[in-house]
Amino acid sequence: MTDREHPNTGESRSTPDPRLRVRLAGITLPNPVMPASGTFEYGDIHRDIMDPGRLGAIVNKTIFLEERPGNPPPRLAETPCGMLNAIGIPSKGTDEFITHILPGLAQYGVPLIISIAGNSVEEFCEVARRIEETGRADMLEVNLSCPNLSRGIEWAQDEKQLVHVVSAVRKAVKLPLAAKLSPAVADIGLMGKRAEEAGADAVSLVNTFKGMVIDLDRKKPTLGNLTGGLSGPAIHPLAVWAVYSVYENVSIPVIGMGGVNSTETALELILAGAAGVGVGMYNFVNPRIMVRIIDGLSDYLDKQNIGSIEEIVGAAHR
Repeated sequence: MTDREHPNTGESRSTPDPRLRVRLAGITLPNPVMPASGTFEYGDIHRDIMDPGRLGAIVNKTIFLEERPGNPPPRLAETPCGMLNAIGIPSKGTDEFITHILPGLAQYGVPLIISIAGNSVEEFCEVARRIEETGRADMLEVNLSCPNLSRGIEWAQDEKQLVHVVSAVRKAVKLPLAAKLSPAVADIGLMGKRAEEAGADAVSLVNTFKGMVIDLDRKKPTLGNLTGGLSGPAIHPLAVWAVYSVYENVSIPVIGMGGVNSTETALELILAGAAGVGVGMYNFVNPRIMVRIIDGLSDYLDKQNIGSIEEIVGAAHR
């Protein structure tokens, strides 16, 4: 099966397919497909390529409380079947995001999942409160797991730290919370369970895997940050297993991501247990990939005679 455009027009479907609606932590998404954090450009660039209003949700690049410059260049390196990024989450801070970016994202008319992070538990809570006060966010994604910062975010690699952050943010706001988990743990299913116990309404996984590329001429690491986060098709089987494992350990929804580059790879995550699917690196390869996956999901339901995408979430477990 391949993602399908309308015959003779080259245009994707434009009418929402009600069979693709999913419930995610009390929120209704028109379909399961969304960008992974950091892979959706702000502004009108997408309007010339696709209609962002067709997405199931929009997820922003993670924001911190204060402005941060990101990592030194080089920040990107191609790898076989993937990419290493060491962007380092540059951000102009929460106030700038609320004033100049959030209103534009809200205009697309789809649920907004706002990705937040902090250098301390107090910062996580403060960013969460400020976003909730805008009344524009539908969910918060608590980014506990970015591997490409100069010091990294280790919250999701330690049970006590993960529980500490999630439970604190849970007390600070009423918005639904999705805890974004790290794959760099011994038992990601257990970490998903701990996030649920701490008050998360959903879990998001996986973040990128830490990796390195070495420049043979310079005989030094290619990236200015030495290491970066590996994304792309190379990590997809690992992501499918992580989603499968977490699904077996939690009763809250799972948002799966990692190497999604087609309808088929999105469906693997759904069958493993993902109610939502994040598309990351491949948005840079094909900026129309998300709408093509949405159309491909409708085609799959047609061919399989399935009445709702929710019927097959976690079907691989049965």
